[in-house]
Amino acid sequence: MEVEKMDENEWKYHGEGNQSLVVSHCQRCVVLRFLKSPPNQNKTPEEILHHLQNIVDFGKHVMKQFFGENYVHHGEIIQLPLDFVRQLCLKIQPERPECRCDKDMDTLSGYAMCLPNLTRLQTFRFAEHRPILCIEIKPKCGFIPFSSHVSQEIKHKVCRYCMHQHLKVANGKWKRPSKYCPLDLFSGNKQRMHFALKSLLQEAQNNLKIFKNGELIYGCKDDQDCVCDWNELARHLKPFFFPSNGLVSGPHCTRTIVKELIHVITMALLSSTDTCRAGHMKTVPISQGRSYCEASAFNKELVRNGKHKLESSGLPRGCLLYKTLQAQMLDMLDIEGLYPLYSRVEQYLEEFPEERSTLQIDGPYNEAFYEKLLDLSLEDDGTVAFALTKVQQYRIAMTAKDCSIMIALSPCLQDECSEQRPVVLTSKSRFTFSVSVLDLDLKPYESIPHQYKLDGEIVNYYLKNVQAKEDPVMSNLFKENEDCTLVLHKV
Repeated sequence: MEVEKMDENEWKYHGEGNQSLVVSHCQRCVVLRFLKSPPNQNKTPEEILHHLQNIVDFGKHVMKQFFGENYVHHGEIIQLPLDFVRQLCLKIQPERPECRCDKDMDTLSGYAMCLPNLTRLQTFRFAEHRPILCIEIKPKCGFIPFSSHVSQEIKHKVCRYCMHQHLKVANGKWKRPSKYCPLDLFSGNKQRMHFALKSLLQEAQNNLKIFKNGELIYGCKDDQDCVCDWNELARHLKPFFFPSNGLVSGPHCTRTIVKELIHVITMALLSSTDTCRAGHMKTVPISQGRSYCEASAFNKELVRNGKHKLESSGLPRGCLLYKTLQAQMLDMLDIEGLYPLYSRVEQYLEEFPEERSTLQIDGPYNEAFYEKLLDLSLEDDGTVAFALTKVQQYRIAMTAKDCSIMIALSPCLQDECSEQRPVVLTSKSRFTFSVSVLDLDLKPYESIPHQYKLDGEIVNYYLKNVQAKEDPVMSNLFKENEDCTLVLHKV
């Protein structure tokens, strides 16, 4: 791709995270990712190149082993003319949210990552001229901690996401808590998955976005700028799901289209479009964790209706949700069990700071780094090697807990469908699709103390301000249901 021959006006602001800023090309299915840094703290071109190379290597040599070849797109590093980069920076600066402008885009090194635009189909080019719908989901952590190191029993009953919602609302990040619970989405049970996806559509926060032809049409651009109008969404989606326009407008039309959308997302999430298994990784038994969260709105409704058992169908082993959950469950000790091991590594580094590179804390993220992740033993022999392995596994798990899943859909005709092209059907349409995973930068080693502190804040707030109010109500419901239970004995 000859970027230097492209006018900067052909590129547009696409979004950004804490460390990088992304622009996408108006015509081509590519994005450029630039690193960011606080003002007056610019890194040298060599440091920028090293950082970007680490990101590429981590995706290529580590995360592809967990997720598979078709799901991970690690990109490549390219060098751009500095004048082009500066002009591009000037063009997109007015489009950046104010809350993101505390850091500057790197305009001095000329290095950037070139990646495929995941709002477009990644596997087949035949439908590029057709409208493309893309759903981005940030599913978050899909299991309840099963570690014996957990000190508060509530963590064995209520998932981290549901507890954190209340603290975020209290801190003003969101106006109201979402009914979404990750355990419902990861259950593999279609009824629970439909409920989870409907909850995300009702309260998208930063966990769901919908793009049409690369343009955001539903979701949050930043923490407070949300576009969540179901009627407007239905207007955008109607040509996809009902191309013959056989559906009248109105609330019924909107509900029907949203229902079709949820069905398509569910089928795509349960599909397997990559035969690659997760390397030689021994999987963590999913049965070790509880399959439901007591705070889930779906679960509470069951209890109110006198039912106790939640059906958990399980995820197909080849689907991306299953692989994501396996990577997440490398957090086998919970942050409470992990933090003392982090402290052991820190103490060792204080005595031998020169060993930091030998321990590969900051890379290189190569095959040797991945091989060290394969030891799932929990028998602590007191060594730094054991502690470091668990720390690195935790960092992988945290990365998987914060990744995004991209589902790109494009209408296709019946004669275009074949066994080589994954297809999902609705009542009036059929779509070819691709599923990818995004945001796979390794979580920083230095963030572990923050995670430990945040975990305590989340749990303490929930115990003090939420559980204390909900317990009497839910316990009475359980008691009422128990009183109505018939116990039969043999005679």
